[in-house]
Amino acid sequence: MSPLTVREMGLADCERVSEIRVRGWRHAYRGLMPQSYLDGLSVAADAGKRRTWLTQGDGSVVNLVAEQAGEILGWAAYGPYRDGEVRTADAELYAVYADPAHLGRGVGRALLSASLERCAAFPRMFLWVLKENAAARRFYERAGFRADGAEEPFDVDGVPVPEVRYAKALSG
Repeated sequence: MSPLTVREMGLADCERVSEIRVRGWRHAYRGLMPQSYLDGLSVAADAGKRRTWLTQGDGSVVNLVAEQAGEILGWAAYGPYRDGEVRTADAELYAVYADPAHLGRGVGRALLSASLERCAAFPRMFLWVLKENAAARRFYERAGFRADGAEEPFDVDGVPVPEVRYAKALSG
């Protein structure tokens, strides 16, 4: 089997990354948010947004893909921590998704490890995870992240879905 590699995402990767993201949301969040919202997710619309962000962004958000034998199996994004509209000195992991067909094969771990390595100069890394997403919470806890007590609702089609914040010290 060929090795799993992690690299920065390019424009040509947008469609596959969006497919992974939409399939990931439908898999991970079934029963945790309105099914009508999950059913309404569009790979094409998501890919269009990703292309715009890559071409018009300020470069502060980094998108990574995990690839094996030429196939993209996962995606992660990180950048400055956003406290509302204010960016802080910390990093934030915005997303980590593995294609549901490849869960448990180290794709998410590879993406998380690469993100942490690239953010080593930041004091901390934060992330938000759905409170009821036990599998994701275990994944982050095994990587050394801890819930820090902050919670906020994420509005999905008018339904509040609670999120909890996790943090991990990176430097110092």
